[in-house]
Amino acid sequence: MSRSVALFLLLLLSGCGLFPKELKDSKSWSASKYYSEAKTELNEGNYQAAIKLFEALEARYPYGRYAQQAQLEVAYAHYKDGEPATAIAAADRFIKLHPNHANVDYAYYLKGLANFNDDLGLMGIVSERILGQDMSERDPKASRESFENFKELVTRFPKSKYASDAVQRMKHLVNVVALNEVQVARYYMKRGGYVAAANRAQYALKEYPQTPATEEALFIMVKAYDALGITSLRDDADRVMRKNFPGSRFLSDSTGSDGEPWWRFW
Repeated sequence: MSRSVALFLLLLLSGCGLFPKELKDSKSWSASKYYSEAKTELNEGNYQAAIKLFEALEARYPYGRYAQQAQLEVAYAHYKDGEPATAIAAADRFIKLHPNHANVDYAYYLKGLANFNDDLGLMGIVSERILGQDMSERDPKASRESFENFKELVTRFPKSKYASDAVQRMKHLVNVVALNEVQVARYYMKRGGYVAAANRAQYALKEYPQTPATEEALFIMVKAYDALGITSLRDDADRVMRKNFPGSRFLSDSTGSDGEPWWRFW
């Protein structure tokens, strides 16, 4: 590579914020100077530049509060840069190295946030914000892991300033996972897998009671048992549904006169 091309690439990358500013003079920097420069990059949204500076800080000054805080900031920078797996790994590293740190509760919270937004990325954000994709339509693995992260935070640090938000997110995640179960049951119903649909809907009722998914889960059970000719179970599910959801949209719209299959309701 010619010197002119190398210089061009260096200027280009520096202009894009991929290389921390003034890094060539950083050998004389103190730990506080490294941290200040890294925070500036972080606050300006230059996450990769911030990460490089935080990592350089830890390498040059591996002990002390600045190095510890840098490890936590790296996890946050990766999270903001749309790298949930790397953010979680960095948070786990901080927890392992500093289990009694005053801010270790934030590391647990950050893990929950990273999993909470996992699978979004650029395309996920587009579908979530523009196309209106429901979280329940995505792989529930990250939602389950996020719930466990927040649960661990609330259990270990009930007085943490992040606990209240974590609890609210946990409530949302329970609804998301329950709706995912109903999504699967709905899938089986549309394809004539009535036994699988009934079992999945029943599982949602048992594992996630009193969630918004309950109404549709009961409806699927009614229709699945009806299709299977199991009238006793159908009537039991129908009775429970009518008692708990007397004005259900499913009940009012499931017997249309247009000749469409009942599942066209979805």
